[in-house]
Amino acid sequence: MDEDVLTTLRILIISESGVGKSSLLLRFTDDTFDPELAATIGVDFKVKTISVDGNKAKLAIWDTAGQERFRTLTPSYYRGAQGVILVYDVTRRDTFVKLDNWLNELETYCTRNDTVNMLVGNKIDKENREVDRNEGLKFARKHSMLFIGKCVNIYLFIINEEFLNGVSITFFSL
Repeated sequence: MDEDVLTTLRILIISESGVGKSSLLLRFTDDTFDPELAATIGVDFKVKTISVDGNKAKLAIWDTAGQERFRTLTPSYYRGAQGVILVYDVTRRDTFVKLDNWLNELETYCTRNDTVNMLVGNKIDKENREVDRNEGLKFARKHSMLFIGKCVNIYLFIINEEFLNGVSITFFSL
């Protein structure tokens, strides 16, 4: 472990396939966006060191595949997660409706009861929106989650600031 890193936080990104989980992760960790990014097979992993109020924290972020055929791989990744990001595509209502299934999976497999959860409504730059921002906010409040609605292609600074705010809450709740 790096001498100046105070802690390592395990963050998990979960949801249906095609909602932009990998794009969110790449934008946050590498400042890149690839519109042709292929679907995740199994699990992807990235590390980013951040500073929260002068303290360094290492984020170990796990990007899980949303396809049903890979779901048997994901339960082990829930164990020990301190933060979970649930992502839905605002242009696909089915991804929003299935959030309850993901929360059930989180409840089943997560080994911590102090996990900080964040809901991200992605692809807000698209015109054919099927899920209103207020629906996402209402869902997040109902389940005591942080909420942001963003497009990973456009809002890098805002995503980083709001993501870091969520991480700060995770960091100080431990």
